[in-house]
Amino acid sequence: MKVLVINCGSSSLKYQVLDMTNEVLLCKGLVERIGMEGAVITHEKIGMDKFKLVVPMKDHKEAIGHVLEAVQDENHGVVKSMDEIGAVGHRVVHAGEKYAHSVLITEEVLKALEECVELAPLHNPPNLAGIAACQALMPKTPMVAVFDTAFHQTMPPESYIYAIPYEYYQKHGIRRYGFHGTSHKYVAERAADIMNCALDDLKIITCHLGNGASVSAIKRGKCIDTSMGFTPLEGLVMGTRSGDIDPAIVTYIRDKENLEAGVANDILNKKSGVLGISGISSDFRDIEEAAAEGNERAQLALKVFAHKVRFYIGAYIAEMNGVDAIVFTAGVGENDIEMRDIICNDLGNLGIKLDLVKNKVRGKETIISRDDSRVKIILIPTNEELMIARDTYDITKNLK
Repeated sequence: MKVLVINCGSSSLKYQVLDMTNEVLLCKGLVERIGMEGAVITHEKIGMDKFKLVVPMKDHKEAIGHVLEAVQDENHGVVKSMDEIGAVGHRVVHAGEKYAHSVLITEEVLKALEECVELAPLHNPPNLAGIAACQALMPKTPMVAVFDTAFHQTMPPESYIYAIPYEYYQKHGIRRYGFHGTSHKYVAERAADIMNCALDDLKIITCHLGNGASVSAIKRGKCIDTSMGFTPLEGLVMGTRSGDIDPAIVTYIRDKENLEAGVANDILNKKSGVLGISGISSDFRDIEEAAAEGNERAQLALKVFAHKVRFYIGAYIAEMNGVDAIVFTAGVGENDIEMRDIICNDLGNLGIKLDLVKNKVRGKETIISRDDSRVKIILIPTNEELMIARDTYDITKNLK
């Protein structure tokens, strides 16, 4: 079966087609500036050069129409007709407490996801738009929703309940949900494979470190805690997000700066993090370059980020009463040699010893711990699209 994976943002769309007979990637692409001037699709058939097409796309339906044309293109396509696509897998950010696993999309599922829009107002609407567009263009093709929040639904109440009046959880669903779940699940499973162990026998800490970043504690295959919370703002310091702060800071800044409603939240989501500390960029490469040149705020931003990652690693070791492996993934985790070094430094007493030679690698699945390290440190490039395709295939393969 060939599976089309769709990941819709507000004005962008990523896609892949995979042959699930042997899990081979056939093509991938990116649509940018949907609904804006200069909309463009960049398509790549694996083994061939990329090609770009600048074409007006007023909405996600038109964008997906161009994706389907690219997938069927005589020279760059991978199918002769859409009848060869057995199913479509959609990344959906938020399912609240409604789903703890991926599901076949039905009218009931769509209604439930509409009810979750207020929990993820920036993410769920474009996800739903992508589903609606595919259903309109491929009405007979089964579709599956794969949720960022689902993997974290195994957390116990002591991990997800906030110490605020309990009625707010009951009435409004205010609790820790966690995100990046598809990535955390994928790299945890790969870590078990690499270690030649059953996932159910392991305690793993997965560090998804990118512009958005989170850490998860995975005990015997189940997530028992994660750093992101009710929204992706909580937890680690990130590219532009503040991560954990004293909640009183929000009202304090609002009053001191005479800000209108919502502005403080915008500052914490879009103007904070390593960008806010460094004043330079949200891109760690830019910050490390400035730090190497002696910029003290850039140096501080890197130290604050690493400190917070170490904080969560230590907390989760305590919570799980030990750890067998620590996994680094996503843009920073996979490619930033120096940051992995800083994070792992001074963790030797916990049995975590990074091999400085093995660590000199980017984007390649590798064990980077020393031979005498009690804890395996593993670099694993994430593959959320493959995880989505696997779930989609498993749910739809027996449908008639």
